[in-house]
Amino acid sequence: MDTQNLEKTAIKIQAWWRGNMVRRTLLHAALRAWVIQCWWRSMQAKMLEQRRRLALRLYTCQEWAVVKVQAQVRMWQARRRFLQARQAACIIQSHWRWHASQQRGLIQGRYEVRASRLELDIEILVT
Repeated sequence: MDTQNLEKTAIKIQAWWRGNMVRRTLLHAALRAWVIQCWWRSMQAKMLEQRRRLALRLYTCQEWAVVKVQAQVRMWQARRRFLQARQAACIIQSHWRWHASQQRGLIQGRYEVRASRLELDIEILVT
């Protein structure tokens, strides 16, 4: 083989080697980029999950606060209705007692004391 042929063959071998090295370097770079992208996506998913949980916790706290306020308002309303009903019942009872006392008749009766006991006989006349 002559030197020119050897030189062309050497150039082809060198080009093939450089091509392999470039492809290997590009493959390693692509793999590293893929690993970084996978890591970044997992971090984004974790951050999104944390934000979602925080939003859910905040929403739950707000809902419980609303429920507590509603319960307090309902309790206040029920107590107010109860107190109004109790006051109305007391007024009705007092009027009824006054009316009943006005409707009563005279109380007539007799009593006598004998030795150590009291014998009592009462008649109530309603007119």
